[in-house]
Order: sequence, then C-alpha cells, then structure tokens
Amino acid sequence: MKKVPVEEAEGMVLGHDMTQIIPGKFKGPRFKKGHIIQKEDIPVLKSMGKNHIYLFELGKDQCHEDEAAARIAKAVQGANINLEGPTEGKISLVAKRNGLLKINKEGLKEINNFNDLILATLHNNLSVEAGQVIAGTRINPLIINQEKLKKIESIGRDYTSGIISIQPFLNLKIGIIVTGDEVYSGEVEDKFAAVLKGKIAELNGEVLAIKYTPDDSEKIKEEILDLIAKGAELIITGGGMSVDPDDVTPIGIEKTGAKIETYGAPVLPGSMFMLAYLDEVPILGIPACGIYNQRTVFDLIFPRVLVGEKVIRKDIVDLAHGGLCLKCETCHYPTCSFGKV
Repeated sequence: MKKVPVEEAEGMVLGHDMTQIIPGKFKGPRFKKGHIIQKEDIPVLKSMGKNHIYLFELGKDQCHEDEAAARIAKAVQGANINLEGPTEGKISLVAKRNGLLKINKEGLKEINNFNDLILATLHNNLSVEAGQVIAGTRINPLIINQEKLKKIESIGRDYTSGIISIQPFLNLKIGIIVTGDEVYSGEVEDKFAAVLKGKIAELNGEVLAIKYTPDDSEKIKEEILDLIAKGAELIITGGGMSVDPDDVTPIGIEKTGAKIETYGAPVLPGSMFMLAYLDEVPILGIPACGIYNQRTVFDLIFPRVLVGEKVIRKDIVDLAHGGLCLKCETCHYPTCSFGKV
C-alpha cells in the first residue's frame, strides 16, 4: 500500500468507503469506494481526519474488504437470509421472512477465532421479522489473505444448514385447555385463554379449539386426547401446575401416556412449567404466572416448538443462564437479558 498526502490525492480513485462522523447528526460513508477525489473533497477529507489516502494493488493472494465481507457472509448464510451491502466494507445479513433466528454458536466461534475479521449476530432463538438485520460481517484491514478466506469458506461448508439461518413458523393447529374448578364453574372469569391467544397471534399461530376442565386429571386427559383426535398438533394447558393438592394438570398430562421431558424449569417466572410429548404432539403445561406476567418461560419455548424443533430437557436446563426476568416496569422483551443463553 502506498500512502499519499491528501493534498496530492486529487484525481485518485478511492479503494474503500470513507466514513464521516458528525456527533449526534451523522455517521456513514461520506465518499464511496470508486469515488474520484475532487479538489473540493480535500478539505472535507481533512476535516474527517484523513490526512493521507492509501493506494494499493491487490496481489494474487489478496482480497479487498468488500469481496471478503461478501464471501464470509455467503459462507455462513443459511435459509431465509438475504445479504445487503457492502457499505463501509460491511455486509449485513437480513431476515427474508418472519421466523426464529438460529445461530450455530460453535460455528460462530470458529469464524471469529480468525484474526482480522468479525461476524456479529443477534441472539440465538430470537423471533425476528422480515427485513430485520440479524448479523453483520467485515474484515478489519482493507485487504485480507485469500488463504484465510478459503479456510472460512471451508468451515461454512461443514455446517450444511448454514451457521446463521431463519426457521419459518409452522401453521400448527393448537388446542388450548384451561383447567380449574373455579373457572369451569364460572365463579372466576377466565383470563388464561385470552393471554395464550394473544401470544399465539403474535406468531401467526392457529387456535383449533379452547376447552375448559375442572381439577380432574381424568377430564384433563380426555380433553387432551380429544383435541389430538380432532387434529391438534400442539396442546397448551393453562393453570393447575403447582404442588397444591387441587392442581392435577401434570397428572392429567401424564395419564395420556405422554413422555414427560421435564416438570420444572430454571426460569422465573415459569418454574412449574411442564413439557411432554404424546407421540409427536408437544404438550406445554403453563403455570398460572402466565396470566400475570408479560413474559414467562412460555415465550422462550413456544417459538421453538412452533418451528418444529424437538425441545428436550437439556434445552430447558440451558435456560438457567438468562432465565431470570427483571419484570421491568416497561417490558422491552426481547431486547433484554431474559432467555439469552
């Protein structure tokens, strides 16, 4: 690379974007790669702290920052992701559709173990919307060795589904069962169904039916089996999950013959959560905290189930790190620590 005083750079072609920062007003490329420097550009460049311009010629074993960022992005790109850029040497990975962001964290670490480049992402298992930026990558110098890029591309090929991908939400038919003598008899107004319907609607889910049962494990079992016979692909029960003698929902779930993956989760609120599978149908037992708290264990597990993921006990245990909701006065979920493992 050849360093040229900016006063002598008139007529030269920029080999990379030049960033301008005006505190509180602007940050972005003031001059783009390929721009021919004009006389009037020189004082602007000096005001940006650019007293010299670098000119360079690529050797056979070298790659420019724009191409390098594009190659890294393609190496980690999985399903339902678009690439945007480069801008200032950076490529952005953008969600092509609504869905659940899946990050292979081991692959991410492998990529970032290389010097001179970065790949930064949002958190794994985050619900994202079409058009949302979910990752960005760039190299730190203007030029990088071709051999290093080839190694990164090889790592990308090792992860056949991509290191970063979006899994679309499935249109599962969902059956809801609200338990409790007081609700079943009409003494207490049901608020559980409305909460669950709202959360299901957030992810464009489909409610097949809502059932009400007393605190009777046999009745709960019968309603679960009836909903599945009518086509339910996911069952959500609300209430009756604590250790009180009248709370028999876990017993009703177990009586169906379902395999209990976990009864209890290291998440607050939501520690009395149950996850079970009757053949391939997931059953989520949501404790009463789901009525009163804006976000609970349900919000961490439901999106993963809705993309067809087989959540297991280990996945629940992993939620302990980040499983404490701060119950902020104004809820900012998911832009908070809750559920970030």
